[in-house]
Amino acid sequence: MEKHITILGVLYIVFGALGLLLGLGLLTLLSTIGIVSDDQQAFAILTLIGSVIAIVMAVVSVPGIIGGIWLMKRKEWARILVLILGFINLLNIPFGTILGGYTIWALLNTEMVKLFAAQPASVLPVSPPAV
Repeated sequence: MEKHITILGVLYIVFGALGLLLGLGLLTLLSTIGIVSDDQQAFAILTLIGSVIAIVMAVVSVPGIIGGIWLMKRKEWARILVLILGFINLLNIPFGTILGGYTIWALLNTEMVKLFAAQPASVLPVSPPAV
């Protein structure tokens, strides 16, 4: 099950990065179309639309990147975050559905739940008293 954690972490990081790139690409494309149109009002409207799309794509993509990074560090909260994202991804046909199904299958597996539950809580080291 260890390899499934790594695979899921990498997939969520890659999908998140692709989402960010897609948002920036659409912003660039729409702004460029506005410039080429040689119409100030068209440029302003297309740049605004591109900016909104880029912001929405960032809001949707960043949790996947964060979840993927911390999932590979075996954090229970990241498992829950990625599970939530997996259920949401089921609506994103076809690749999101595949990723969501794999996420749900892997992270709800009893062995995986035990693996994350067995992680010790982080404890700050206690130094011995000074003599």
